Amino acid sequence: MVNSLSGRFLLLTAAFVMLAEVLIFLPSVARFREDWLLSRLERAQIASLALLATDEMISEELERELLATAGVFNVVLRRDEIRQLVLSSPVPAPIAATYDLRAPGLVALVRDALATLADPEDRVIRVIGDPVQAAGLLIEVTVATGPLRAAMVDYGVRILFLSGIIAAVTAFLLFLAVRQLLVTPIRRVVEHMSAYAAAPEDARRIIEPAASVREMRAAEVALKSLQTQLTQSLRQKERLAQLGSAVAKISHDLRNILATATLFADRMEKSADPAVARAAPKLVGSLARAVNLCEATLAFGKAEEPPPRLARFGLRAMVAEVVEQERLAAGEAPVEFLVDVAPALAIRADAEQLHRVLQNLVRNARQAIEATGRPGTIEIGAGESEADWWIRVGDTGPGLPGKAREHLFTAFQGGARKGGVGLGLAIAAELVRGHGGRIELARSDEEGTEFMIRLPKGLLPAELLPAAAARG
Repeated sequence: MVNSLSGRFLLLTAAFVMLAEVLIFLPSVARFREDWLLSRLERAQIASLALLATDEMISEELERELLATAGVFNVVLRRDEIRQLVLSSPVPAPIAATYDLRAPGLVALVRDALATLADPEDRVIRVIGDPVQAAGLLIEVTVATGPLRAAMVDYGVRILFLSGIIAAVTAFLLFLAVRQLLVTPIRRVVEHMSAYAAAPEDARRIIEPAASVREMRAAEVALKSLQTQLTQSLRQKERLAQLGSAVAKISHDLRNILATATLFADRMEKSADPAVARAAPKLVGSLARAVNLCEATLAFGKAEEPPPRLARFGLRAMVAEVVEQERLAAGEAPVEFLVDVAPALAIRADAEQLHRVLQNLVRNARQAIEATGRPGTIEIGAGESEADWWIRVGDTGPGLPGKAREHLFTAFQGGARKGGVGLGLAIAAELVRGHGGRIELARSDEEGTEFMIRLPKGLLPAELLPAAAARG
């Protein structure tokens, strides 16, 4: 109850209503005390005027009866500048305080009322006020505070009891209103979310906005949009997964077929026919690229890449190895390789995975230059800062198409050349992220393309810490 929205609203409402009643209670009790004292002044005035009208002496018994009826000890009436003790009786105690009710302020009334409530002793006080109907200049009486305090306590208890009932009824009504207007729509949204979470691919479980409250309806509309997009994304991913499974099977069989074709192509290089001998290397190269594509597809279709096995090694030797492999692959193509890596530069990474990343970037750059048929340059540079190591791979090729830049690191969508499927850059980005680093496109225009790799020197990502600790 207390942990629910409606329950907390109920408690807050009751508390605020009681606070408002307390703020009303103090002036109410102060006015009640003023009215009680004024009523004693009025009764005393009536008794004194009745006595003055007779012009005769009255017995002590009658005087005591008049004072008891008025609820006072003495009555003093000032008329025509003459102060006259009209009725009197023995005062049981000295006068403790005097209160003038002719022009009282609210603050003074509240202060005096609180003082009366706080003092349990029965004291005698003098009260001064204006006579009713202008029957004199002023009238003053002496009264006991005991009956006054008892009447004030009784009045206060009744006020507090009534305030409690009002607070409870108000809070309960607001509780029902909040439950109907807010809690019920929220529960409906929660139930839809739970049902949708059980089967997000089921479009029938998408919420239909029905709330009458504008804010709740806006939330339901936003939730419907989110669920619709998620359902469509899940369906698309399921279709892609099925497609990927089929492609992997085809690639596996195709790789075996191409491997056999490669063996026959190797034999063709020894043919006595000069035309066949010249065509054989190109055929072997094409078959090798097809085999590599099949292997890349199969590799991407496997589970996530294993955590990197970190070790410190010299980067220049690795870059030189990658360059040598691509220089052999380029053959007689007019591609120049420039290496700007200090011999002493050593980094801490997984050598095998970083080799794959660099080879992919350099191969893409070489193929982009070869596709233009013009001479070009590929430059690999590296360095370090206080926070990380950086590796730059740039070329003077034609630049990346706009569509490739939009989905550069997305598999099957970021192909940068004709016939490419975009697996290489997707795998490279995944390997770099596994090191806690990032790979980004620094620039790509008609003057060439440049990629930047950054590997952190600091703490490893949280998911790599256990594996790194186990390897020491």
